[in-house]
Amino acid sequence: MKAAARTKTPRRYVQKKSSKDTLKDPVGVYCRVRPVSVPDQECCIEIVSSTTVQVHPPEGYRIVRNGEYKEVQYSFKEVFGTSATQREVFDVVARPLVEDLIHGKNGLLFTYGVTGSGKTHTMTGSPGEGGLLPRCLDMIFNSIGSFQAKRYVFKLDDKNGVDVQGDVDALLERQKRQILQTPKTPSSKRQIDPEIADMINVQDNCKAGEIDEDNVYSVFVSYIEIYNNYIYDLLDETPIDPTKPKWNTCGTPVRNPEFLLPQSRSLREDQNHNMYVAGCTEVEVKSTEEAFEVFWRGQKKRRIANTQLNRESSRSHSVFLIKLIQAPLDADGDNVLQDRELIILSQLSLVDLAGSERTNRTKAEGSRLREAGNINQSLMTLRTCIEVLRENQTYATNKMVPYRDSKLTHLFKNYFDGEGKVRMIVCVNPKAEDYDESLQVMRFAEITQEVEVARPADKPLCGLMAGRRFKNLAFQEELSRQLELRGGPVDRDREMSAMETLLKSYPPLPSCELLDINDDQTLPRLIEALEKRQRTRQAMREEFAKNVLCMKGMLQELDANIVARENYTHLQMVEKDKIISGQKTEVERLEKKSKTLEYKIDILEKTTTIYEEEKRNLQLELENKTQKLQRQVSDKRRMETRLQGMVTETTTKWEKECERRVAAKQLEMQNKLWVKDEKLKQLKAIVTEPKAIKPERPSRERDREKAMPRSLSPPPVPNAPPVRLRHRRSRSAGERWVDHKPPSHLPMDTVMKPHVPHAITVTAANEKALAKCDKYMLTHQELASDGEISTKLIKGDVYKTRGGGQAVQFTEIETLKQESPTGRKRRSSPMSPVPPDEATESEWTDVETRCSVAVEMKAGSHLGPGYQHHAQPKRKKP
Repeated sequence: MKAAARTKTPRRYVQKKSSKDTLKDPVGVYCRVRPVSVPDQECCIEIVSSTTVQVHPPEGYRIVRNGEYKEVQYSFKEVFGTSATQREVFDVVARPLVEDLIHGKNGLLFTYGVTGSGKTHTMTGSPGEGGLLPRCLDMIFNSIGSFQAKRYVFKLDDKNGVDVQGDVDALLERQKRQILQTPKTPSSKRQIDPEIADMINVQDNCKAGEIDEDNVYSVFVSYIEIYNNYIYDLLDETPIDPTKPKWNTCGTPVRNPEFLLPQSRSLREDQNHNMYVAGCTEVEVKSTEEAFEVFWRGQKKRRIANTQLNRESSRSHSVFLIKLIQAPLDADGDNVLQDRELIILSQLSLVDLAGSERTNRTKAEGSRLREAGNINQSLMTLRTCIEVLRENQTYATNKMVPYRDSKLTHLFKNYFDGEGKVRMIVCVNPKAEDYDESLQVMRFAEITQEVEVARPADKPLCGLMAGRRFKNLAFQEELSRQLELRGGPVDRDREMSAMETLLKSYPPLPSCELLDINDDQTLPRLIEALEKRQRTRQAMREEFAKNVLCMKGMLQELDANIVARENYTHLQMVEKDKIISGQKTEVERLEKKSKTLEYKIDILEKTTTIYEEEKRNLQLELENKTQKLQRQVSDKRRMETRLQGMVTETTTKWEKECERRVAAKQLEMQNKLWVKDEKLKQLKAIVTEPKAIKPERPSRERDREKAMPRSLSPPPVPNAPPVRLRHRRSRSAGERWVDHKPPSHLPMDTVMKPHVPHAITVTAANEKALAKCDKYMLTHQELASDGEISTKLIKGDVYKTRGGGQAVQFTEIETLKQESPTGRKRRSSPMSPVPPDEATESEWTDVETRCSVAVEMKAGSHLGPGYQHHAQPKRKKP
């Protein structure tokens, strides 16, 4: 029995290189476009080439920039169209990761996209068309099928390490498991679940190239999910009650002792700073069917739900881990080499991320809303980590990457730190409804492609001769064949000793049985046979001594040759070291030159970006100023048109005003001339003809055919009693009034005057005065047709408007008219003859009256335009 050996986490022997010497590869990002469900459905994603897709806004959705619709193109390592098969996706994306897994390197493959974009279909597949996961398992077992170790030769511990057991310990472990568990049908004879039979029926038979035939392999799988930022083991055999807890009459839940709630697992870090899930179930599998059955058993426990966007929406991130353990055989090619430094553990992680979603579209509530929030939060943390990694690599900064903000990023932080290749498949749904979400996914993919991951180191060499497995098998087959020829069939499982082989080469001894006392032949034959054996033995000794001497000479010669070869090799190595040193120096020089050029390129790119940004800003500024100038020109034209209209209107208005003023002036001048003529005629009549006929006053209007005759002034009363002065009271004098008297108002000095108590007298209407009163009165004076001044009192009510101002509604007009009692009144009948004695007095009286009237008209000759303006106020436009 060989002692059990213990190994540690993968590549413990690898010495971490500095970031300057480590080669890096960018994260491989691929895009897969899902076929549309409806043939004529509107799409927002178009495949331009095998590496480029174009995203354009759908109809009714407008993103305007510089006057154009925003159509963005995104480049990927490769784009798979709607007609791409699962085999094509596997050959390009997953097959290199499986080959690296068999060669001892880690890999991470995850699908990313919005809900309903085909992530689970790409990873798992559908009946008749297996996805990436079953194809990876099939390729692994097709490659290592004949080189697998027996069960329980490798045993995983709870600290992310591996125990190597001997054949006897492994046999005891198998027997113990068979006793504790119900015996199962061997994997070769097991009936496959018809639900998954079509998904794992892969006829490709693809294998990895250059597999190490001197190693033994063993595969372990585990399946976990990250739900609400908690890790759960989907392969845990603890029975879980899927229904809700029952409630008793007291309102407390009743615990079912047969079922337990699922327990979350924790993340831990081993001594080599690798992350692993503590207490996770890891199952050793020996075939594709067995491995996929384990996966399907955990898939049934995964949390899915029905949403508005997907009938079977994943509510958690699922991670299927494939661990491949390989260890070299010993020099004989029979057993596993018991050297912990040479045992290699590689891991392939297949991650199906839950889809990002918007709650306003999924109409999620309650627990579904909480699930969506945790999903979006973990994906946002993944994006933040990617952005920080890109910033650290691009600008040579050293910001802390927030891996610990989410279990998802914390679990896979080793991959981004250089523990394996990282590949991502971006799944998109081209329908127009997912335009906003697809745009965010494309931006994240663009950022991810700029992140570089350190290239993993190759596995160490064990130093043993290659091909020892098949040489040992060939030797055992030849030995068995020779033994069968000599002594019949032998037990091939038992190894013969050197003594048995030597005795077999001797001649057989004769029969030694003595049947008669006089038998003299048996002993001589026995003595002869023994002597022959003695001679044969002596010859063999001599030959052995010669062979020993020859072997010594050969060994000495071999030692000399080895020494000579070592010297020669040492010289060659020195020369090679010199060449390598020179090449390293040249490489360092070229690297420095490359870094210098890269730095210059970065500076030029930044300068170009600055100039382009400045160019865009200047273009925007130019467009803004052009638009502003156009608006100013348009405003100027409108203003010119408006001013022209105003000038025309004002010109027309003032022309009419001038015409009116000219007419008033002409009327005033005619009155003056008439007064002068009248005075001259009166004086002439008095002087020459005392009793002449009084001249009549000419008509003031030219269009009047015949002027109406004016009555003679009555003779003045010599002793008239004095008239009592009293004021005429307005009919509405009991209220608060605004007495509006224009500046051109003439006091008439009449006995009867309107008197309004508690009135506010103003020369122009204003808002302050109107706000204090509820009545309004406008005093308007105009020249009547008979030459007398007529005074009109225009009254109205004051109202408050909605805008906080005041408005006047006119209700009535009072007219006050003054007439002269001496000859100024018009006659309705022909004049009666006047006595000659009274004519002179009447004429004198009439002259005085006319003179006084003329003076009054002169004083009131300036009333024309002002009174007309107040008598007819303009109406405001509505």
